[in-house]
Amino acid sequence: MTDHQQMVPENDMSNHRQQIIKLKRWQWWVLVVANIAFLLIGQSGAVILGKLYYDEGGKSLWMGALVQTAAFPVLYLPFFFFPNSPDHNTPPNNPPNQPSLTTKSSIYFSLGLLLGIDNILYTLGLIFLPLSTYSILCATQLIFNSIFSFFINKEKLTPLIFTSVFLLTLSAMLVAIHGDYSTKYKDAETDHQKSLYIIGFFCTIAASAAYALLLSLMQFSFDKVLKKESLGVVLEMQIYTSLVATIVCMVGLFASGDFLGLKKEMEGFNKKSTGYVLTLVGTALAWQICSVGILGLIFLVSSLFSNFISMLCLPFVPLFALIAYGEEMNAIKIVAMVLGILGFASYLYQNHLDDRREQKIGHR
Repeated sequence: MTDHQQMVPENDMSNHRQQIIKLKRWQWWVLVVANIAFLLIGQSGAVILGKLYYDEGGKSLWMGALVQTAAFPVLYLPFFFFPNSPDHNTPPNNPPNQPSLTTKSSIYFSLGLLLGIDNILYTLGLIFLPLSTYSILCATQLIFNSIFSFFINKEKLTPLIFTSVFLLTLSAMLVAIHGDYSTKYKDAETDHQKSLYIIGFFCTIAASAAYALLLSLMQFSFDKVLKKESLGVVLEMQIYTSLVATIVCMVGLFASGDFLGLKKEMEGFNKKSTGYVLTLVGTALAWQICSVGILGLIFLVSSLFSNFISMLCLPFVPLFALIAYGEEMNAIKIVAMVLGILGFASYLYQNHLDDRREQKIGHR
């Protein structure tokens, strides 16, 4: 569920912190609290509104995927809230060795295409799974993060990372074995229930894997191709990949003929046309507000802190599903959620240890 686009390592944070050192302490805290609110409200709101779209009569797969990136111009907001990008502070006698426009365009197009596919897979999971199950399965992204980081980014697999992978795998297995399709499809035939549940399950797992791959490839691009990772470069990466993903989903919307049914879909929406438009616009804005919060916390504090705040959404979405949608929260699902939280904690603690080690090395 992830929380889209959030990886900036600590070795670039010193440049960012030099930009915010002039802020008064209370100003810094105001910005941190504001961005925590952006992240939590945006991430939770996007998933909940996305689910509401389908529950109230929405049917278009492509529309559900489109709204995840369609409001990408909102990503320009950090330039208004934070000091000037570190890119502008590069000494004139040491210009960066930038790749060609063709190379950068190829990177943005490829990653944007992958992001578009990821949006579609996540949407399929959101359609076919109960919200609580969907939220728990999204935690498996950390499993794939560990795998792809090991092979692509050459990061080590420590005992804590193995523990995280084990706990999250066990959590996903419990959800798979439990198969709470009866909560989602109360009036459907049993075989049909199982088929839709299985599709949603594997699409959500595949979406988590695709997004983890996207993060690792972004990191590889920053380290090996762009060779620069300031706030401005990260924003540029996110904006152009979101643009490509949006175009992919728009092409799918028109090529599939879904756009022909949007007027009828709007008229049949349970909350009427105004609610239909507000739901879609709200979902699109929520995803980008989440991205703004992520970028803000990376810039003001660290990527570790940003990931930690993102983790806080894990227990809240299933609880909201229980309250608002009346979804069943039985013992198996609660155990799976707890295992997921423990898996997150193990993963984040390893990142905390890595962060402290890098700080010690930097002070020598």
